[in-house]
Amino acid sequence: MQQELGRTAEILARTWLEQQGYEILDTNWRYGHLEVDLIARKDGLPHFIEVKYRSSARYGPPEIKVNRQKCRNLSNAAAAWLRSHPGYRDFRIDVLAITDRKGQEPEYYLIRNVFL
Repeated sequence: MQQELGRTAEILARTWLEQQGYEILDTNWRYGHLEVDLIARKDGLPHFIEVKYRSSARYGPPEIKVNRQKCRNLSNAAAAWLRSHPGYRDFRIDVLAITDRKGQEPEYYLIRNVFL
């Protein structure tokens, strides 16, 4: 069940981001124990995107699951990715929150530049 939700979230996120003009560079990128859900490029900058998904708003919006430790992990993972891609000088860390209620269109909320 959890894997199925993860795949649904990834498909929704990729599709929506591409519609917004992002080019997907990598998915589920791992460095040691760190993982970035999506790495995308827009306007020449890499964006390290944490995707949070919920099928209802019963327990609050999906973005509330991003805490200080998650931001630190994303920052460390971004630094590792940038070391292996030295052409980039700047980057962004974003959170894409998706709420997908049954019978309704998914809601997307992109929080840009959450942590630098």
